[in-house]
Amino acid sequence: MKKIKKMLKITLMILGAIIAIAVIFVGVLTVTEYRPKDSETLEIAAKSNRSGDTSSVTQNSSSPSAGDTLSVVTWNIGYGSLGANADFFMDGGDSVYTSTAEQVRTNMDAITTKLKDLSPDIILLQEVDEKSSRSHKIDETEIIKDELDVYCSSYAYNYKTLMVPYPLPPIGRVTSGIMTLSTYDVSEANRIKLPCPFKYPIRLCNLKRCLLVSRIPVNGSDKELVIVNLHLEAYDSGEGKAAQTRMLADILHAEADAGNYVIAGGDFNQTFSDVDLSAYPQQDDLWAPGLIETDEFGKDFTCLTDSSTPTCRSLDKPYDQTASDNGSFQYYVIDGFIVSSNVRVNDVQTLDLEFKNSDHNPIKLEVELVR
Repeated sequence: MKKIKKMLKITLMILGAIIAIAVIFVGVLTVTEYRPKDSETLEIAAKSNRSGDTSSVTQNSSSPSAGDTLSVVTWNIGYGSLGANADFFMDGGDSVYTSTAEQVRTNMDAITTKLKDLSPDIILLQEVDEKSSRSHKIDETEIIKDELDVYCSSYAYNYKTLMVPYPLPPIGRVTSGIMTLSTYDVSEANRIKLPCPFKYPIRLCNLKRCLLVSRIPVNGSDKELVIVNLHLEAYDSGEGKAAQTRMLADILHAEADAGNYVIAGGDFNQTFSDVDLSAYPQQDDLWAPGLIETDEFGKDFTCLTDSSTPTCRSLDKPYDQTASDNGSFQYYVIDGFIVSSNVRVNDVQTLDLEFKNSDHNPIKLEVELVR
């Protein structure tokens, strides 16, 4: 009997210690929770051009004019860690840490090199880490600013927590966000908070999604070129995606009603309803994107993507071109743009990089600002 009581006492002490640690842990996360305001003004990092690059991308006027053509690239860079070798537990894979530090640096070098080759006027990036555990505490924002120093830039957090305690080993500390770069002078950049579908305490370790809205004056007018960088909800029941999409639509309509030129781009984690996806059938046991009814944005906007090449791949397993060729690999078309009616579209193209350095392919948009 004494042994049973002793074992019971030890068990209760262990359970008590676990509960106490859990309470302390949740308390620390609660005190340090990232609580962004509805709207926050962001710092605009100036161009440095330390490299002395004299390529065509540097020849733009500091502001566009009506009638000008310009190019925009959007790319979810997978925090430099989701190259062809990677699988990820949230998509049905096994891995938490998906790349070594060396692989992260290799991926970031390839990504910045490709962006320099593309030389767009504006770049919209998603999943850019700033000293996160999952990307080996490498500051990807500084790499991007250093390598693409002919651009001014702004960065908005959408994932900031001291610890993501799951699975095992845990994801750890995450500081990540979306980043907009521009060869044009940006007069103002703002972080706009999007609805969060997660409740306490789950939200403590989850993303706090946002829009990064950049304003570029248009020469000879009182209009602005409004650039909206976005990365909408992924792992929710669907209500979060819907609420965030409605808010996005409201913001875009308000800007169009003011007479501005509007370009929104990024990772929607949803497909546009008018896009033919027959080449990429959805597998029942894998993550599935939501659906954006393009009518929701009305006649004043056009939803754009290029489905001739997938914009994203599943992370249930490492990328295998052989599996892709026989149809057993899951692809998605979830990245793209939404533009206002005063922005004439000349071309939109998904660039097939075979998912070597990210689980997303970049998309390049070429447009003209209608007079």
